[in-house]
This record gives sequence, structure tokens and C-alpha cells, in this order.
Amino acid sequence: MKEMETGRKEFMSYEYKTVTADVDRASFLLDGYENFGWEPDDNIYQNAGEAARAGKQKKVTLRLKRNRKIINKMELTRLQRNFEACVREIDTLERTKTSVPTEWALVIGILGTAFMAGSTFAVTAQPPMILLCIVLAIPGFLGWILPWFVYKKLLARQTEKITPLIEEKYDEIDAICEKGNKLLY
Repeated sequence: MKEMETGRKEFMSYEYKTVTADVDRASFLLDGYENFGWEPDDNIYQNAGEAARAGKQKKVTLRLKRNRKIINKMELTRLQRNFEACVREIDTLERTKTSVPTEWALVIGILGTAFMAGSTFAVTAQPPMILLCIVLAIPGFLGWILPWFVYKKLLARQTEKITPLIEEKYDEIDAICEKGNKLLY
């Protein structure tokens, strides 16, 4: 209304934030930050999501802004920090799903390779020790075959164990965002 009367736009000061995220998480993060008063900066916001979906990028940069004189700024900032901590915890839990199975598969594969090396040294020794070569080759081959099965089994077990924890974090994020949204309006 004042803009129409005077022909001038009201002064508004903004604070800015840049967030780099995986393409898969960008929409989730943008929705979350909006509950703390942040909005996409239309001046420099490029639709990087389309380029990323086309396979050109794996990360996207979100450029956000919010009014510096927003009410309840201290509480919104505190809630935002809790939100960011929960997002980091979810990322850590997601990595944990695959890290433990990968470690076990690598250990088994390395042990299999060590047995194969022993088998190779046994057959190339003077005189060749064929029986020792066979005895060492059997666990060597098992050490090369089993990692895939161990990885799949442990991945399923880890996923089953960690998924409820991730869901709890998403519920916590929902509660935090709801509190932030209520403070805005």
C-alpha cells in the first residue's frame, strides 16, 4: 500500500546463506530452511536442479535469504542449528549402512588374497609343495567369492538396524520444523 502511494518500495535488509547439498537432498533442505524464515534468493537462484537431474551435477548450491529483522530470530536460529545437526546425523547413519559391510568384505577379500599369495609361493617353491598350494588355494578362492555375499547380508542387517534410527531423526526434524513454522506466523 505504501509502495503505491509514494512510488517507492520499503527498505528491507536481508541476511544470506549458501548451502551445498546432494541433488537428492536439495528439495528436502529447501523445504526445511523455509520453516526458519529462509527463502530462495531469486536474484541469483539458478535452477541447478534441472542440470543436476540431467546427470551433469551431483551437488547443488542453494542460495537463501531472510529478513534481518525477523521476529523470534534467536529461537529460529537455535531450531535451525538443531535441524542441521539432525541432517548431519542422518547423513552419518546413511554412510554407516554401507561402511560396516564394506569393511568386512574388504577384510575377507584381503585375507583371501593373502591365502592365494601363500598358495602361489607354495607352488613356486623348490621343490613345489602342491598339497600346501591346494590347502592354501581353497580359503583363497573362498576369500575372493565370499565378500559379495557377506556384503549383501551385512547390508541388509545394517539397513534393518539403522532405518528406525533414521526415521526417528526425520520425526525429530518434522517437530523442529513445525516449531519454527509456528514462530514465523
